[in-house]
Amino acid sequence: MPRAAQCDRWLFGVTLALCLVGAVMVFSASAVVAREQYGSAYAFLLRQVLWLAVGLAGMFVLMQVDYRRLRQPAVIFPALCATLLLLVVVFFLDRSHATHRWIRLGPASFQPSELAKLITILYLAWFLELPRSPRGVGLNPLRAGKHTLLPAFVPVALMVGLVVMQPDLGTAFQIFLIALAMLFVAGLSPRSVAAAAAATLPALAILIASKPYRLARVLAFFNPEADPQGTGFQLLQSLIAVGSGGLVGVGLMESRQKLFYLPEAHTDFIYAVLCEELGFIGGMAVLALFAVYGWRGIRAALSAPDDFGRLAAVGITAMVVGQALINLSVVLGLMPTKGIPLPFISYGGSSLLVMLLASGVLLNISQHAD
Repeated sequence: MPRAAQCDRWLFGVTLALCLVGAVMVFSASAVVAREQYGSAYAFLLRQVLWLAVGLAGMFVLMQVDYRRLRQPAVIFPALCATLLLLVVVFFLDRSHATHRWIRLGPASFQPSELAKLITILYLAWFLELPRSPRGVGLNPLRAGKHTLLPAFVPVALMVGLVVMQPDLGTAFQIFLIALAMLFVAGLSPRSVAAAAAATLPALAILIASKPYRLARVLAFFNPEADPQGTGFQLLQSLIAVGSGGLVGVGLMESRQKLFYLPEAHTDFIYAVLCEELGFIGGMAVLALFAVYGWRGIRAALSAPDDFGRLAAVGITAMVVGQALINLSVVLGLMPTKGIPLPFISYGGSSLLVMLLASGVLLNISQHAD
């Protein structure tokens, strides 16, 4: 049974710290916009706190539930089918921001593609643990060919395809990277990983070229000054915010770039506001928190008593830390602009809820560590 007294306090503490930083920064980055749009500076904060309460409740529940119950087919297949169904349902609902990404229930909304990341992790962890032959030969080193890789990737490919059609290329790419990381840890050779990554490049290039706004973002990444009031505006404003913070920042709530200069200041580019207000020290502190999360996640994976726990821990750690690295790279101009939230910190209920549920599973795995 889980040893509640031996919960990974580092992982637990860093998760709560990131959530606290997120709540403070969401209020700071959104107060002016919220007052303009809703007449209350607390509009976005109250929604975020509500999702945070639900997510923390879910995390505490999953911390107490033996993670090995999640590898039962009675759990895996209904969750997988429900997620695929939700990814299809969004296409029959009204568009939001010219995309089919959200299911709206009154004032609340949910993004199924966020849930797809966690379900992908649980499905692959369950599937890759299964024996691959009648003689009981396990997955390693993934020599079963079509009997292993094809069944593993069919549901994942379906989810990736549906997310791409929404369209949400960034989240689809994340799901693919999570799956690739888990397959590598399960025994896929580095050469095969490189081949799989190379095989996606032509498809990625076609998907980028097929949408003018995607191509414009890539071109703006290489030369944002060419169109400072158009495609390069968001990146340039982000860099101005980060550079304005200096060593210690201009002070909490004192950001100027959030005052209708920096688009999506409380969502995808919240780290730019954080760097402006808290400076280099605040920005590095957040990086340190994610580094600790990654360290404890890898430690939980290495100490897990079975392959399901090991693979699930790797997938969850890759999801959280990988998404953080993508967001930070976008904000700092190291990658083309893409709408990827910063885990635990950016405004957005779906992402926050899924990250907390995943952290609950990871914390439970750490309780069983050898």
